[in-house]
Formats: sequence, C-alpha cells, structure tokens
Amino acid sequence: MNDLTHFSAAGRARMIDVSEKAATHRTAIASGVIRLFPATLARIHAGTLAKGNVLAVADVAAVMAAKRASETIPMCHALPLSGIEVSFAEIAAPDAEGRVGIHATATVGCTGATGVEMEALCAISAALLTIYDMCKAIDRGMRIENVQLEEKRGGKSGVWRRGEAA
Repeated sequence: MNDLTHFSAAGRARMIDVSEKAATHRTAIASGVIRLFPATLARIHAGTLAKGNVLAVADVAAVMAAKRASETIPMCHALPLSGIEVSFAEIAAPDAEGRVGIHATATVGCTGATGVEMEALCAISAALLTIYDMCKAIDRGMRIENVQLEEKRGGKSGVWRRGEAA
C-alpha cells in the first residue's frame, strides 16, 4: 500500500494533502473511441439526428465533465483548469463488425499542485457517452473502447507518454 497515496498507513481511503507541492503547469491528454455503423456516422456528419449537432454537444459535455471531475471521482482535487481542448477524428476503416469510429482526444491544462489526468479522462468519457446518448435511437450496438491517458506533463514526475518506457 506504500505506493498508493490515496490510502493511509492503516489502509483507509484518503484525499492526499497537496498543499506542500509546488504549483507547476500541468497538462494531460486522454483519448478514446466510439465504434458505430457507417450509416450512423453519416447521419452525424449530415446533422440529421433529432437531438442536434452530435459533436458540438459532445465537445461541450467534455468541457463540463473536465470542470466537474472532482464531483465524480471521490479523491480527485478540485482544480482551476486553464484550458480544455477537444477534437474528433473519423476512423474510416471498419472493424470485424463493420463499424467505423470516432476517435476523441481531450487536452486539459492547469497550473496547480496536482495533475489533470482525471479531468482529461472524465472529458473523454463524457464526450463518448454523449455521442452514444445522441445516437442510441438508431444504433444501440455502439461500443466505447480504449479510454486511456496518452500523455501527462508537469509536476515532480515530469513527462509520461503512452508507449514509452517508464
């Protein structure tokens, strides 16, 4: 349990005290994919879904989720976020089920005493769930996959990137 900072010596959950840590600029990038049928993606691009502009709403949902991560994740600190950027890219190659995809990326930044990984992950999760919610009437078999941290910068541990040696 020594490496898990959210547990006390007695093994109880706790929110760690970051007041002695230096405030530095911190950034986290998270990504994820939603797999859907090509016809669903075509409707998203055409803007013909009854609930409105899917990607615009998903973008706003991502920003809202990042700003409120500490209300969802019990040991997550509330942070003054300085920026949130969300992007979407089409995955045209179909998978084994014939589904294409939307790859979402969120970059979150702040100057603070702790990182913004949870905010970036919450942003991606909310964006993909919003796409699902807005399209479920025509494609209930959508699949959300690979929600993951891609990179984090700042703080004592410096830079970490997925795929690089620790």
